[in-house]
Amino acid sequence: MAGFFTLSATYAEYPVIPTRADALGWVRGAFHVHTTGSDGRGTVEEVAAAARAAGLRFVVLTDHNDSPREPAYVDGVLLVPGVELSTDHGHLVAFGMQRPLEGFRPWMDGGEAEAAVEKAGGVSVLAHPVQERNPWRHPEATRRADGFELYSADTFFRDALRHPFRRLLPAVGAFFGQPLHGVMLLVEPQPEATARLLELAREKPRVALCSHDAHGLPPYEDVFQALAMYLPPVEGVGPETLPEDPRAAAERVVKGLASGRALCAFRALGEPEGFVLEGLDAERREAHVGDVLTVRLPPYAEDVVRLEVRGAGRLGADGRTVELVEEGAVQVEAWVRAPGRFFGSEWKPWLVPSPVRVLPRRNEGR
Repeated sequence: MAGFFTLSATYAEYPVIPTRADALGWVRGAFHVHTTGSDGRGTVEEVAAAARAAGLRFVVLTDHNDSPREPAYVDGVLLVPGVELSTDHGHLVAFGMQRPLEGFRPWMDGGEAEAAVEKAGGVSVLAHPVQERNPWRHPEATRRADGFELYSADTFFRDALRHPFRRLLPAVGAFFGQPLHGVMLLVEPQPEATARLLELAREKPRVALCSHDAHGLPPYEDVFQALAMYLPPVEGVGPETLPEDPRAAAERVVKGLASGRALCAFRALGEPEGFVLEGLDAERREAHVGDVLTVRLPPYAEDVVRLEVRGAGRLGADGRTVELVEEGAVQVEAWVRAPGRFFGSEWKPWLVPSPVRVLPRRNEGR
């Protein structure tokens, strides 16, 4: 049976959406990566080499309960310090700390851990928050956290372990024929995570992140090839450019990821060049009831993309505009048909921005 999936994988073509290699103006990297400093299989140097081979410019390292190191370039890849905190209420990823993380100890109260990150001036992200094995379970800290891992490669893998014949066997068989296809077969919609994110985004803007949560199985390079976080181009700065100084470069990565303007892309399906979500306050990730958002896609992607709209929005008849119909939050994602488990195809998420908070109509109360 596995041999059948191996054979079909040799016919799976990537990327689905063609991209001009010289057009990319986004800085791409990996978020949430483990090394031998905790439970990862690769050294820092091996992770950097894998990222370089996959065309990434930065990696946010998040070993468990580790003391974040100084930012550094290794093999041409910027390593940004972060940490994954193990608490009594789940795991919390923290990065961008301006001061030492004081008072944290493994398996402390989740709310106290989040408060420690905030006191240190860092960004707190709920790690794999709805994963069955280790979800996040602290309501107060949930409301305070800055970010939310909407898609997690580790969660995909663990979900597949729970469905060995339907999901794991096809992925393992395909992996021997084409590793990238094997990883992409693990990718599935996350309706529970999306619903939870939208609930939280009603209260304040939330940063949605795609998490590699990479441990080396599947191999780092294959996971890095499958998806990435993209920082939008900085006006006046050349394509895919980071400052030479590691501290300045890390500061740009942290600000970009924390801004809500960074974009997750399943890059095996295509690069995000040309994607724009118009009609909102991009800095605050907010719009109003009655506003219409417009999705701009690469021209060569128009015929093969469908928009998935969840929450306070309604997809227009043109398939590219979203009317905001109620207060709350809206999630707009671009999906494409990707190679499937056999010789067919199935819809997969491609471009995943952070949600937009929807406020009352502009003329209300006047």
